[in-house]
Amino acid sequence: MEPHSLVNGALRLVQPDEKSGLRVNVDTILLAHFARPKAGERILEIGCAHGSISLILAKRGTLLSPRGFDVTGVDIRPDLVELARANAESNGLKAEFVAADVREYKKIAPAQSFDRIVVNPPYDEAQSSRRSPSDGRAAALHGSCCTLEDIIRAAHYLLKNRGRLDLVMRADRTGELFALLDKYKTPPKIMLCVHPKPGERASVTLVEAMRSGSRGLAVEPPLFIRGEDGEETARLKAAYEIL
Repeated sequence: MEPHSLVNGALRLVQPDEKSGLRVNVDTILLAHFARPKAGERILEIGCAHGSISLILAKRGTLLSPRGFDVTGVDIRPDLVELARANAESNGLKAEFVAADVREYKKIAPAQSFDRIVVNPPYDEAQSSRRSPSDGRAAALHGSCCTLEDIIRAAHYLLKNRGRLDLVMRADRTGELFALLDKYKTPPKIMLCVHPKPGERASVTLVEAMRSGSRGLAVEPPLFIRGEDGEETARLKAAYEIL
């Protein structure tokens, strides 16, 4: 498999083929851009797959500060974890990748181990969507290995008090997401709605929540993928920069 260039050439990653797992898409890039860790933070990516978000953050950390970020990625599929490790090595980046089931979150790390968790959860639930014939795509898209609640529950356990949870979710599930964040005492603090173009409803939302945080939500100006002219917007292009 040939490596693919990401974030305007800052990284080159080997990705799984389309039948065995999800590849980098615009949601991947937007989530990595939306998450803004501070130097020295200990970061966990849940469902890291081949390591794209983890390695974008690790690369950014090396450019921002000598301390960088302490990045760990977990995925239920050992084959993708091995691919993530190979991608880290080929890019000269320090990041740890572990095969783990988020439903057994107490085996991942002790309680309150991380300053920040980043996750691109399955957009559908297994019981309410048509399952992909590919096991890998079913896990990534349809929640065949975990539910959204499984992820929020694990994040609450693994995050430090006032630690941050960054995630991207299909816009029409935002209400469900907020209900789960409230249930697990990790209220949303920042929301960014992403629209295909002006005049169309949001397709996804990016949310940052805080474990044991106070209530109060800041809603960012909407991000449009394309403008009225049909061209990609400057804000979208900015997300493809490493810094």
